[in-house]
Amino acid sequence: MIQIKSSTFEFLRQLAENNDRDWFAEHRGEYEAARANVAEFSDALLERLRETDVISTENGKKSLFRIYRDVRFSKDKRPFKTNIAGSYTRDGRQRRGGYYFSFSPGESMVGGGFYGIERDDLQRIRQELGGDAGPMREIVEAKDFGTTFGTLRGEQLKTAPQGFPRDHPNIDLLRYKQFYAARHFNEAEVLSPGFLDEATHTLLALRPFFDYFSEVLTTDANGESLID
Repeated sequence: MIQIKSSTFEFLRQLAENNDRDWFAEHRGEYEAARANVAEFSDALLERLRETDVISTENGKKSLFRIYRDVRFSKDKRPFKTNIAGSYTRDGRQRRGGYYFSFSPGESMVGGGFYGIERDDLQRIRQELGGDAGPMREIVEAKDFGTTFGTLRGEQLKTAPQGFPRDHPNIDLLRYKQFYAARHFNEAEVLSPGFLDEATHTLLALRPFFDYFSEVLTTDANGESLID
């Protein structure tokens, strides 16, 4: 049975207490084992998703982010991340959004959405939400979405975006600069034998969310396709 191992969390716990290059070099083998464990889990999760989605990420190993932190512009000079995380990219212009996961002893997360949205795409999303936010509200207020993720997440403007009044009826959605959903898990939940099933269910619950944004971002304001 493929699952996250307790040894993976134990390595990350020790790394958080000994976040320096010398310690990491001495425990390189433990890191490689932990990374291989998450890559194996990621492979299994990726295959589950591919039953109903088209994803360009090649495999679980390719999905993982580097453990090294970029400290060039940070006051925090600790060299290593204390989580192992990764993402899957959906394939094709007609499929928007991306899946994400992060594992660490303190808190793990599975979810996805739209993070670094391009300016033109964000403008198109706001155009749609400004005209009719009903379909979006139906998705994020659905029982399954609320039970799985709680609420919509993402960085927001403090005021109204340009071109929209502050008292717009959909201002709560128009302020978003990112749109994503996340479900958090504790250590015991991640280490349980059934976690692969839980992670799969969580990511599949994003599909209505992805389908809505994919339709918006591949059509103009009149609903005409932008894809040749």
